Amino acid sequence: MAAVDIRLDGKVALVTGASRGIGLAIARRFAEAGASVMISSRKADALEAAASDLAGLDGDVSWQAAHAGRAEEAEACVAATIARFGALDILVNNAATNPHFGPMIEISREQATKTVEVNQLGVLAWCQAAHVASLGRRGGAILNIASVGGLGPEPGIGWYNATKAAVVHLTRQLAYELAPGVRVNALAPGLVRTHFARALWEPHEAVVSGHIPLRRIGEPDDIAAAALFLVSDAASWITGEVLVVDGGATSQPSGGVG
Repeated sequence: MAAVDIRLDGKVALVTGASRGIGLAIARRFAEAGASVMISSRKADALEAAASDLAGLDGDVSWQAAHAGRAEEAEACVAATIARFGALDILVNNAATNPHFGPMIEISREQATKTVEVNQLGVLAWCQAAHVASLGRRGGAILNIASVGGLGPEPGIGWYNATKAAVVHLTRQLAYELAPGVRVNALAPGLVRTHFARALWEPHEAVVSGHIPLRRIGEPDDIAAAALFLVSDAASWITGEVLVVDGGATSQPSGGVG
């Protein structure tokens, strides 16, 4: 995909869940646009490899391992970002987990709690840490990665989608509370070709693609391009919004009789 002519020179960004997939693609777009980028995820070896892959772009890239669902590790990663780059202007909450696939009624308490800790409470913790340490004084932008599943029911990932619905509301609430200094928006990706979502597309990609108006599943960079826009000055009058990026999948007629 051709590069979007949007620059983030002089900005510092922190992207969670950034060792692969959508998070890595977002980090790449930001660094290409001149931002200094801290990437974070749980595994140091994966982060080190990702940072090496991003070396040589316009913006400097560093990494810090952190568990997205632990508030103290979020605070430490935010502090490391500011120590490394001197500030924090952009936070992208991309990290997520989904330990249960199947009917929501069958999920265990442990699985449900783990999903909420990372996907919902984790997002709040990172927002709090970034706001206290930097954004509350400097202003900036927060981007939360939700999901089209947070906008309606789907088979197999109902509880995951419930936490993403919470992210949608959290985004709108924080946009209201943190304005005018901090803009808070969300992306709601459709089906994207990532390791995380492979069970949803890998066995029957051709069939799935045939039901999408643009006739393909998404690529991580499709989401990254939208992310770059929403955190940039080009979107300076946009806050509290949830941008669906799904190839048109949710725009189709329901098939009902009206």
